[in-house]
Amino acid sequence: ESSSLTHLNTKGEPRMIDVSSKGITKRAAVATCKVILGKKLFDLVSAQQVEKGDVLSVAKIAGIYAAKQTGNLIPMCHPLSLSHVQVNLSLNPGDSSVEIEGEVGFVGRTGVEMEALTAVAVAGLTVYDMCKSCSKDIVITDVKLQTKTGGKSGDWSR
Repeated sequence: ESSSLTHLNTKGEPRMIDVSSKGITKRAAVATCKVILGKKLFDLVSAQQVEKGDVLSVAKIAGIYAAKQTGNLIPMCHPLSLSHVQVNLSLNPGDSSVEIEGEVGFVGRTGVEMEALTAVAVAGLTVYDMCKSCSKDIVITDVKLQTKTGGKSGDWSR
């Protein structure tokens, strides 16, 4: 791993790095997130009885859209034409949560970790938004990168 911050120039000022000399490789990343709902709200989401509609379907679409918009949301991220985005949401009755996984693929000069992380974070925020009228005790937690493949630094897995 690099010990220097690549998004700073020699004067310590922020910049978006030049990736034009990097090799074009196939890249992928998987990120996860959890939204803890509580039993009562979990039961409403499970039964699709939340007033705003189908929480999981809307959150899935929001996560896909967010991955595609990452370059517009995160200042130093390059805008990318992603080749693949998949967001999966599953209900976990054990802890009354929604588990979210986002997978992003791309062929190019920069990684897609931020796109995968943005996908799951926004999907989690969407679950919160759709459920907040039912409960304020919702917790979005454990947003993290699980794996990344491709690029100069190679493959990485948690």
